[in-house]
Amino acid sequence: MEQNKPKGNSSAFFTLTIVFFFWGFVAASNDILIPVFKEKLHLQQWQSQMISFAFYVAYTVGAIIYSFISKLIGGDILNKLGYKNGIVLGLIISTLGALMFYPAAQSASFALLITGLFIIGLGYSLQQTAANPLAIIMGNPKTGSQRLNLAGGVNNFGTTIGPVLVSLAIFGSVAAKTQVASIESVKYPYLVLGALFIVVALIFKFSSVPNKIEHITDEDATTTPETTVAVPVAAPRKNALKYPQLALGMIAIFVYVGVEVSTASNLPEFMKEKLHTATGDIAPFVSLYWASLMIGRWTASVGAFNLSGTMKKILNVVMPYIAFIVFLLINLLAQHDVTPFYIYPAIIVVMIIGDMMSKGNPARQLLISSTLAIVSLAIGILTGGMISVYAFISVGLFCSTLWPSIYALAIAGLGTHTNEGSGYLIMMIMGGGIISLFQGYLASPNLLGIQLSYIVGIMCFAYLAFYAVRTKAVLIKQGIDFDAIETGAGH
Repeated sequence: MEQNKPKGNSSAFFTLTIVFFFWGFVAASNDILIPVFKEKLHLQQWQSQMISFAFYVAYTVGAIIYSFISKLIGGDILNKLGYKNGIVLGLIISTLGALMFYPAAQSASFALLITGLFIIGLGYSLQQTAANPLAIIMGNPKTGSQRLNLAGGVNNFGTTIGPVLVSLAIFGSVAAKTQVASIESVKYPYLVLGALFIVVALIFKFSSVPNKIEHITDEDATTTPETTVAVPVAAPRKNALKYPQLALGMIAIFVYVGVEVSTASNLPEFMKEKLHTATGDIAPFVSLYWASLMIGRWTASVGAFNLSGTMKKILNVVMPYIAFIVFLLINLLAQHDVTPFYIYPAIIVVMIIGDMMSKGNPARQLLISSTLAIVSLAIGILTGGMISVYAFISVGLFCSTLWPSIYALAIAGLGTHTNEGSGYLIMMIMGGGIISLFQGYLASPNLLGIQLSYIVGIMCFAYLAFYAVRTKAVLIKQGIDFDAIETGAGH
């Protein structure tokens, strides 16, 4: 049975969360670049979605390169290079991509823009491969996925603030009404971002973030300390893909990242076409979508702290509204009108109830959240105006805890194949680009149109609901029951 020794370095963990912030900042900022380049370069909706496609497919290409080089050198790259050093290398690669925004903006070159995003994504692929397992092992393994939720909450702080800052850089002050889109101005936030990548790389290099992950094998089990927590392992199989929970989980990650990204990246076009919203006024709504993921993940991260049962229950209700207030403050500082968003706390109640109903079981959480997301998308498709906008935005609330839920289910029981399985899951992040592109294609007026194109999201969540039910049965057959064991996947 594979086990991990808990690491108690909280300062190192919070250093680790810095890269989670940057992942979110760039990913959500893409949603501001899409309408700007579409408008200025006269692109089709599917062509504008190449921004998401280039960024997310880079994760898959990065994972393939990682696997190829690992086989070439006869061992896992991170095991040889080190996890901390891997993050530093990933940050340097992302810096090169950020610097490409200068020639891309100067020449208004769409090809250079998506090349820069692709290179940033390559760096992120390596960072993700190293940072996700580090987040899980830097503390008690029982609360590993709750730390992943906490790191995800930092990620979504980046997704919340990213669209606002990039929008200000492109359109200028909202109060001054200087909302003239300038492709050249795109270069400034990304040049600053490139400089910050270098600073963070130096911070990591000299930080106490672990460079190696220690694994305890079966023969060590009898001599491990009492603080070591066992991870349930199924019967050994030839390779990771022989475990159905992982094979089905790869598709689940693909469609989850796909629907999360495509829901947001097609929102600006929906608001422009159906509500006639100016491009410069869309940023707060994109910000609220990504803030919705922050709301859910901040709530789910409560379990990562050593708190009493009563305090956890209180924070499960209070934390989402603290996160919502953070969203309001960010947009107030950016001089956006936030009065349209005062109705949103009522929608957050639905997420809180769903969270309580999950009772910490990742399969149940996945089923409940997927069902609620299907309802939201159906409302968005069948209604109109701001009701549709808020229905689509609320999908972010129900996406918020799906990554750790799917991740926990997909690698459950893999034992010594866990790292291999994790690599396959990271590879499937490409769904964010492919499904966005697919929905953008269907959004064409001579096909489904922008509003009806959201049926793609319903199909994605229908698969996730199936995965929740199917994988629960598969794991029980393997002797793994999340209702019977204490797990970090819940709240």
